[in-house]
Amino acid sequence: MGVFVAIDFEFKDRYTIDDLISLVTLLRAPDGCKWDRAQNHESIKKNLIEETYEVIEAINKESIEGLREELGDVLLQIAMHSEMEREKGNFNFDDVCNDICQKLVVRHPHVFGNVSAVDADEALSNWDAVKQQIKGVKTQTQSMRSVPMELPALMRAQKIQGKAAKAGFDWDNITGAFDKVKEEINELLTAMEHNDKTEVEDEFGDLLFSVVNVARFLKVDSEEALTKATDKFVKRFEVVEHLADEKGISMKDTSIDELDLLWNKAKELLLDNQ
Repeated sequence: MGVFVAIDFEFKDRYTIDDLISLVTLLRAPDGCKWDRAQNHESIKKNLIEETYEVIEAINKESIEGLREELGDVLLQIAMHSEMEREKGNFNFDDVCNDICQKLVVRHPHVFGNVSAVDADEALSNWDAVKQQIKGVKTQTQSMRSVPMELPALMRAQKIQGKAAKAGFDWDNITGAFDKVKEEINELLTAMEHNDKTEVEDEFGDLLFSVVNVARFLKVDSEEALTKATDKFVKRFEVVEHLADEKGISMKDTSIDELDLLWNKAKELLLDNQ
């Protein structure tokens, strides 16, 4: 039978950020939780990504309770990473808070300084200008390289294209962006004729990149747009599957033309129910 060891912790009806930091310290203490003690930055880095996406999910669902809970989960990840570095004597949670507060003050010269900003776009320009100055970024290429490769590919492409546009490397209007899409489609078709996998992958990437450029001109978030399109596909597919089942049709044994008719029917049904 195991021995219960009481830890020095005060149970409360309501806790604060200081209590969270204390809790994390206790969990990673020698007499704390074996799992928490075994973790490092590398082992829990995916947790931060997952929890962040769950925050986005709560926002998309307009769930206030969900948002409150998921923000707490993200905060826990920040507290955990901070505690790991406190144990090494590098920095702690207070240092993280101090750094972000200082960054906010410095990068808002239109609020805490003498710089003006008449609208949100100008405020963002001020932020970017200060950021580049502090980080010693002298070229737009350096600015592009600062965009993390770990970002989702569509999001990274759109950010990099935006930086290129700031340097004047951009089409005069959306027509040029559309023409580039057509050009890349033709180059992909040529690559397919060559039956070269590497060339096909290269040209397909160029096509995706050019489509993202169109999204930028339309002021559409390509990552969000693809997410919504995928969700829409799943909803329509569910209706198609139901219609096929009602008609006693095996989708695997049915021609694409017949399935396309069911797809159009599903589209109509979903529009009627909106």
